[in-house]
Amino acid sequence: PGEPGEEAAFARRIDPEREPGLSPEQRRLMAQVELAQRRRALQRRLRSRNMLLAIGVGAVTLGIYGYTFYSVSQERFLDELEQEAEAARARA
Repeated sequence: PGEPGEEAAFARRIDPEREPGLSPEQRRLMAQVELAQRRRALQRRLRSRNMLLAIGVGAVTLGIYGYTFYSVSQERFLDELEQEAEAARARA
């Protein structure tokens, strides 16, 4: 906390290769943390993409299911066959 516009010490980005006073172990740990952060960011991105894909596939599936029920309810060929059978029985 200093003057406005001053970069805080914890937010200062450093280059581990050029930073004096860092041991090889500290550099290795910094590389591991950076790799873990990149993996977490990638997982978040993939999770959102997978969720969108799942919603899309679900919507298409429900659409096909609904259309199938609608089209089957519109078919009246069985009713016509039954009427013809009744007419044939009445004639006989």
